[in-house]
Parts: sequence; structure tokens; C-alpha cells
Amino acid sequence: MSEAHTKLAAMVGSRLCHDLISPIGAIHNGLELLSLTNEGGSSAEMSLIEESCSSASARIRFFRVAFGQAGPGQNMSAREVRALLKELNGGGRIKTEWEPGDDVSREVAQLIFLCFLCCESALPMGGDVHITESKNIWRITATGPRVNPKQEDWSALVERMMPEDVAPSNVQFAFLSIMAQQANIPLQAAILDDRIVISLG
Repeated sequence: MSEAHTKLAAMVGSRLCHDLISPIGAIHNGLELLSLTNEGGSSAEMSLIEESCSSASARIRFFRVAFGQAGPGQNMSAREVRALLKELNGGGRIKTEWEPGDDVSREVAQLIFLCFLCCESALPMGGDVHITESKNIWRITATGPRVNPKQEDWSALVERMMPEDVAPSNVQFAFLSIMAQQANIPLQAAILDDRIVISLG
């Protein structure tokens, strides 16, 4: 994929996320109004709808960073990243720990978020994703009760071989490999018995 095609794909991702986040926000506001007027049905029903709405909102904002267009000079604060990861995971099966305290460029944040999506696919029973940085080397370590990476998906990272057919559910692997190459950021992945380690930089 050429750099022009990659930018176009990222712009499409940004546009879709931008257009979807507004109506989801409106739905959330409507639910709050219903809860105030006691017209929203039982609390269990309202809670389920509100949780789904919050989850969708967090996921779209996460996707906007992971698959959207990263402009030059854009940064994200550590607080913003932690909040987004916390909202994304919610009470789910994967817990994420972001150690670095400094701001991070939107370009690097995009790569790390793509790494998270790759790790998520290999943790069917949940687990932990630990993100650290030292001397401009980022490490994303995934551990869990059962680490189950599919070789055909991880070949784009481990063997630097792009699969001929990429399933939509696993597009993060191909996109991560392409974006890292275009950013001139070295990318390595190691699959061990009890963990996966991805290095950037």
C-alpha cells in the first residue's frame, strides 16, 4: 500500500469516527434526560443501554486514534491516554497499565493503540496489557491465562510478511506494520509461551 493510499484510508477512518461520535453523544444525553424524568423504564434496562452507549463512544474515540489521520505535531497527554484506555476496557476482560507520564505524539499513540488491538485478539480469556517506555523504546507486553495468537495474523509483525488476504477483524496487524514502516519506527514482536512482547523504536 502506497503512502497516499494509507493516508486516504486513515482519513476515511477519521471521517467515520467523527460522524459517528456526535449521534452517540446525543443518544447518551437523551438517556440522561430520560433518567431525570423517570421515563426510561427500569434501572436495569437503562443501565444496559447506558453501558452500551458509553462502550460504543469509547471504542469510536479509540478507533479514531488507532485508524484515523495523525496530524504533524499533535500530542496526547498520558492522562488522556489512560482515561481512554480505562473507558475502552471498562469492566471488561482486559486490563491495561500505561506507565509513561509524559506526553506522547499522536503518531506513536496510534501505533501503540494498534498494538493493543493486536494483543487483544490473542487474549481470548482476558489478561493484562502493560505499556512502558525507556530511552524512546516502547514495549507493549500482553499476558493472560491463555495466550493464543494466530500465526497467520502475527506473521505481518513477527516475520514481516504481509498476508495475501487480510480479514476485516484483523486489519490492525497489516495497518500497524504499514504505519510503522512509513513512520520509520522499528517494529518487533516476540511470541512466548505465556506472553507477547511488541517493541517500537
